[in-house]
Amino acid sequence: MNPFPEDIFTEPEDVDPNTLANLGPLARLAGIWQGKKGVDLNPKADGPERRVYLERIEMQPIDPQANGPQLFYGLRYHVHINTEEEDITFHDQVGYWLWEPATGLILQTVAIPRGQVVLAGGVAAPDGSGLSVSARRGSTEHGIASTAFLEYAFRTDAYDLKVTFNPDGSWSYVSETMLTVRGRAEPFRHLDINRLTKIGEPTPNPLALIGAAQPA
Repeated sequence: MNPFPEDIFTEPEDVDPNTLANLGPLARLAGIWQGKKGVDLNPKADGPERRVYLERIEMQPIDPQANGPQLFYGLRYHVHINTEEEDITFHDQVGYWLWEPATGLILQTVAIPRGQVVLAGGVAAPDGSGLSVSARRGSTEHGIASTAFLEYAFRTDAYDLKVTFNPDGSWSYVSETMLTVRGRAEPFRHLDINRLTKIGEPTPNPLALIGAAQPA
């Protein structure tokens, strides 16, 4: 059964411009965060390498976004990771977290400057304890696209991210990426784990700021 309406052009009316008030389960991610004890397990020629990393994530609300009748509220994010041993960037990532109130759909877009993008989809836990998203290579809905070299040498077959909201206001994640590494018989389970605490509040989205500045 087709879940979509026949009218694919008409956008919703009376949309609340205040994104921070309409983020649903993503509301707990808004702001600026840091984590100092991240753990990365990645493949190397001599075997798996374990690295401890420092992480800063900024998540700021964007104006409501519509695909015809489909409406999203969301956060634009930037992840920057380095290590105590080096000042150079260990990992850099940008993208969006999106929430569709009408369906409960959660999307995460991932773009990293090594020639890879991901569109992952999922839902929030019914009890509000967290959320999860996933993507699979070859999917046209929630999929993974990589450069020819990455497909050849370190093919990403699956991406799964689980976020847990902690009672103290922090949040934790476990990121699991299944890789097919050239020359290796078994898939490699690439893991990233960290706990983030808030160091700054989000800035309201531009449309909400405009509305707040107008006289009543």
